Amino acid sequence: MTASTTSTPNTEYVPWREFLGAGYNAPLLLVCLGVWLHAADSLVVATMLPAIVAEIGGAAYVSWTVSIYEIGSIVAGAASALLTLRYGLRVPMAGAAFCFAAGCALSALSGSMGLVLVGRSLQGLGGGGLTALSFIAIGVLFPRRHAARTLAVVSAFWGVSAFLGPLLGGLFVEYANWRWGFAFFAVQALGLGLWIALRPAPATADTGSGSPGGFPFFRLAVLCAAVILISSGGVRVELLRSSLLILAGMACLWWFLWRDARAGAARLLPAAPMNPRQATGATLLMLLCISMATIGLLAYGPLLMTLIHGVSALTAGYIVAASSIGWTLTAVAVSGSPERRDRLWIGLGMGMTTLSVAGFAYAIPHGPLWLIALFSAIEGGGFGLAWTFILRRVTALVPAEEAARVSGAIPTVQRMGYALGAAYVGIVVNASGFLEMTGPADAAHVARVLFLSSLPLALIGLAAMAGLLRRHPHDERLQMSSPAAPS
Repeated sequence: MTASTTSTPNTEYVPWREFLGAGYNAPLLLVCLGVWLHAADSLVVATMLPAIVAEIGGAAYVSWTVSIYEIGSIVAGAASALLTLRYGLRVPMAGAAFCFAAGCALSALSGSMGLVLVGRSLQGLGGGGLTALSFIAIGVLFPRRHAARTLAVVSAFWGVSAFLGPLLGGLFVEYANWRWGFAFFAVQALGLGLWIALRPAPATADTGSGSPGGFPFFRLAVLCAAVILISSGGVRVELLRSSLLILAGMACLWWFLWRDARAGAARLLPAAPMNPRQATGATLLMLLCISMATIGLLAYGPLLMTLIHGVSALTAGYIVAASSIGWTLTAVAVSGSPERRDRLWIGLGMGMTTLSVAGFAYAIPHGPLWLIALFSAIEGGGFGLAWTFILRRVTALVPAEEAARVSGAIPTVQRMGYALGAAYVGIVVNASGFLEMTGPADAAHVARVLFLSSLPLALIGLAAMAGLLRRHPHDERLQMSSPAAPS
């Protein structure tokens, strides 16, 4: 990048006591509840998935439970900024909560995997909308100097969600029924939607420009088509059929990027979104590839662990949840770090996450369980170290007029990576014999192929990171700034 924001780096330290006593408890609770529904539901579904497949079938579509959810999240993430400009925060957040509730209710009543997937798409729209709007709310409802501490609290709440999600999923599977798990979240989302709709919001949360521009339905439809076509190529792996579907999906993805680059002010992504020579492109390419590389644990980890090691759904869910717990612990631990250390935390964090992908290739087929849990914690811990500082660094390096678009693109590209990654690993596992497994040895082979095939994606993301970490005039200004005061 040749241009950057010219604002003075913010090195002021905000003590926890000051932040928690600043009078922002209500908006903080609102943000945390939105995150809870998204984070806990994802892990509940991952824990309940073996029971769902056992009752209604649909093993070939396991990866679709992630892909469809992420497609809905991508659409909701792109829509959130436009809807907020027109209606403020309250109406879109209430609508997202109601949409999530409807999706959970439909999944609870489903008699086939097809209906579960329809419900998951509605959950993706609602959950993705709640998450994106919660992050928008952080910028609207909190002072800028409190942003890092707010993100740390959200990360902590995410960790609580990660702990309780598998517990709830396991309890419903072991002592009730997986359908009650979906119903449980439907009731919560309905209550949250009513609370948001009926409670008057602060004036700053309901102001909008009234002219957000047209919504890019066609471009998002092409992006959704890309993920669906690539996912379809992996349901029944046949050379000609799968190749044609995957090529069609890649063509749609290229067309989306090409069309979006020419959309001017209505662009969803920043300029040159995948150019590793620029800070923005390097950041988005890194997040896309790392997200694709790490989705295998959530999509197939619990199912493979139950088949290979004979663990319960509850135990497998907690091993997966160790990733979110690791994320929480590291995010809270470094949330007060001064800006001059951003490059260190980003490099260390992404390196840890890449290491975990290689570790799963050995640990999941061979065990022991504690080693799988350790690599899961390392994966999440790496994200926790890097996440806040990725956002802070890239928005400092881009022109001021691009900062908002970059901030909105980061969660959208991350979800795009999860969706495409789920499609990719679905193809890999089905091609490696997932549907014909007869015992633990076959499942171990599938697990090994899954994570070894994900490792190159992580390495590409790690290489792209260099474009974000290279020296920049912004770093010289940071060195001339006063260090943050210790506490």
